[in-house]
Amino acid sequence: MSMSDMSVKTTKKKKRFSLRKFIGKFLIYTLLIIQCIIVIVPVVWIIGSSLNPGNSLYGSAMFPKNPTFAHYKELFTKTDFPLWYRNTLKIAALNMVFCIVIITITSYVFSRFRFKGRKQGLMAMLILQMFPTFLAMTALYVLLWQLNLLDNHLGLVLVYVGGAIPYNAWLVKGYFDGIPRSLDEAARIDGASNLTIFRKITLPLAKPIITFVALTSFTAPWMDFLLPRLLIRSADKKTLAVGLFEWVTGQQNTKFTLFAAGAILVAIPIVLLFAYLQKNIVEGLSSGASKG
Repeated sequence: MSMSDMSVKTTKKKKRFSLRKFIGKFLIYTLLIIQCIIVIVPVVWIIGSSLNPGNSLYGSAMFPKNPTFAHYKELFTKTDFPLWYRNTLKIAALNMVFCIVIITITSYVFSRFRFKGRKQGLMAMLILQMFPTFLAMTALYVLLWQLNLLDNHLGLVLVYVGGAIPYNAWLVKGYFDGIPRSLDEAARIDGASNLTIFRKITLPLAKPIITFVALTSFTAPWMDFLLPRLLIRSADKKTLAVGLFEWVTGQQNTKFTLFAAGAILVAIPIVLLFAYLQKNIVEGLSSGASKG
């Protein structure tokens, strides 16, 4: 075979490779564009609906001709939206604090200590995380009723915390396992107790995974609808999801534009938190998953 024939074949292979590469990139970018459209269009539509005058859903436009902020003003002057906001913020903050304390301590104990029943406890958490909380709704309702915690924010927080422990404890334990034990041993030689090691060595190194747990523990009750709908009955104890849902259900509840304005205000804090803590979230989730 001559050199010219070999060069021709090499050129053809390069053309085929470049063509396949181009087609692959084209398909990937097309898919990403379609996904962006699917995500962005509803967001733009809900923002436009919140700026539309009137209350009708069918009269709302994605780009209103006469935009108005009257619905945002009405939320804080003529509705219980501020009360629902405070209730949801209280529940989310309490859930975040309890989850951080309980999950970090539990994960540290399972990661650093060896004791009787450790394997059984880990296996129990692994099995429990397979079942979502809503499967036990009837049992939770009866249990909170017997404990006089029905229609109580504390009862709702306890349910959230209990449901978050299995998965997050496994995740945080995996992160703790990746922290060298030599640091603990060096601290013990210097006379540090287990509590001191936990507070001054382990926790600072585990900031990414703790940030992830804090954010997920805060957002779970912030956006949840099923459990507050089941466990909360009083009008003054409603959460944002329940209150906003009631505006767009039933024959007389047609406050769609007001609902859109409330949905925008609900989403803003979560979006800002995710944007600010994105680096820690990704690092904590990937490290905990790979080291576990």
